[in-house]
Amino acid sequence: MFEVKKPEMTNKTFRLPTELVERLTKIAQQKGISVNSLVRQCCEYALENLKE
Repeated sequence: MFEVKKPEMTNKTFRLPTELVERLTKIAQQKGISVNSLVRQCCEYALENLKE
């Protein structure tokens, strides 16, 4: 049976350099996704590929 799931999310504020935010915004617009989604994907990728 189909079950609708809602992932748990947490709001957090981060300070980022203006130039980085501008780059992220431009890429997100080009890819048709939100900046939030792009930042989440970048963080997940970085953590998965972090050398221990």
